[in-house]
Amino acid sequence: MRWQSLLEKHGAKIALPAGASMPLAFAPFGYFLVAPVGLAVLFLLWEDSKPASAARRGFLFGAGMFLAGTYWTYVSVHSFGKAPAILAGFLMLALVAILAGYVALTGYVARRWAAGPDWCRWLIVLPGTWVLLEWVRGWAFSGFPWLSLGYSQIDGPLAGLAPITGVFGLSWGVALTAGALCALIAGRRVSRVIAAAVVMFLWLGSGLIGLITWTDPTGERVRVSLIQGGVSQDLKWLPEQRQPTLDLYRDLTRLSYDSDLVVWPEAAIPVLMHQASDYLNQVGADAARNDSEVMTGLIMRDPANGQLKNTLVVLGPEPGIYAKRHLVPFGEYFPVPDFVRERMKLMNLPYTDFTAGGKDQSLLFAAGQKIAPSICYEDIFGAEQIGFLPGATLLVNVSNDAWFGESIAPHQHLEIARMRALETGRYLLRATNNGITAIIGPRGTLEQTSPQFQTHVLSGEVEPHTGTTPYVRHGNWLIVIAAGIMLLAGVLTRRN
Repeated sequence: MRWQSLLEKHGAKIALPAGASMPLAFAPFGYFLVAPVGLAVLFLLWEDSKPASAARRGFLFGAGMFLAGTYWTYVSVHSFGKAPAILAGFLMLALVAILAGYVALTGYVARRWAAGPDWCRWLIVLPGTWVLLEWVRGWAFSGFPWLSLGYSQIDGPLAGLAPITGVFGLSWGVALTAGALCALIAGRRVSRVIAAAVVMFLWLGSGLIGLITWTDPTGERVRVSLIQGGVSQDLKWLPEQRQPTLDLYRDLTRLSYDSDLVVWPEAAIPVLMHQASDYLNQVGADAARNDSEVMTGLIMRDPANGQLKNTLVVLGPEPGIYAKRHLVPFGEYFPVPDFVRERMKLMNLPYTDFTAGGKDQSLLFAAGQKIAPSICYEDIFGAEQIGFLPGATLLVNVSNDAWFGESIAPHQHLEIARMRALETGRYLLRATNNGITAIIGPRGTLEQTSPQFQTHVLSGEVEPHTGTTPYVRHGNWLIVIAAGIMLLAGVLTRRN
């Protein structure tokens, strides 16, 4: 067929732009059908390829996808981290190469050990292999599950799977749909019939599952206010900006005392916690007199050992502190030799590590609710969040996406936060420095948002929830074991 010869002849040229189209499936664009269509192109590029060729094409596809989808790492490191352009470019390309390597490995494994007949390859082996390695990408070497395909489906019918399987179940749905498209295009008649039935069952079934309510509202309403300071990252830590920022958050909080809970973003004020003890005590006391409580992100230095921690603190009758557990490589800690660290110091680059909080920290208590906390980047690790459940009645995430400027990253990050609410069946309160602050419903819907890059107070009412979704009970293991069985089935089918 003509299209087959075209793919065979120009496969390497097609792979890169096909991958670069994939971010269109994610926020802020939201063309969720691009994901299965783009992935189907890759699967067809792997047809009749030798393992090495499949790996090369997979790498090019992944390079296009992650370069177009995570270019904002350059903005963060260079524009706001003040690293030289060459260093920022190197770190960005190194990350892209590592992430593209997972796609290359997927192609190699699928062609080397699990080719099998066409129906098995497209509907079982490739979806299972893709999900298995996407899951590995989410935890290996600290993990970076950004642009996991499932996030692109938050507004599509496949979202119904999230409370059962988590985001990787949605990724499997995307990959299965891509395989079915391959069967419809290039398969035998029997394969096409099976593929059509699979897609119809998958999408209709997921949509119907999405109608199920997994958790229960408590019946009480909690009024909340999320403070978005709107302080630019390049101004935030200037000495002359300190007092205006302190005044800004105090004054906006005073206007929000009709709320039960007021939440400030990550590292809201540009001072260490002990340097602002009088100020924080006053804010907490003023709120308490008005039957309100304040939660804020703060940088804390341990007086005993000098260690820095990124924390979320409750300023209320039951003070509580949560210390960020999953730190950002090259953002909050630097896995480099000492001589490199000294060089970073001479170049006036950040070089001091934060210390991670303990793995088994307790829930926070505020406004009569049990709160599951997360700080910034932590909310991309869904399995780590469910340790606070089913005890928590609300989720709270504080973040500072000012590091990413006007790029697509804050929109992608908000999409990820929506998935956490959907997986757990609970409201998520998301307070950020300059956007996108949001109140997210237990079905992952955006109930209210703040305008980006503006000082804004987002106020509304939320209803705490109790109960357990299947995902909270089992985490990622259901889909991971299923994906492993799919890959094994392909290996056994090929041998037979």
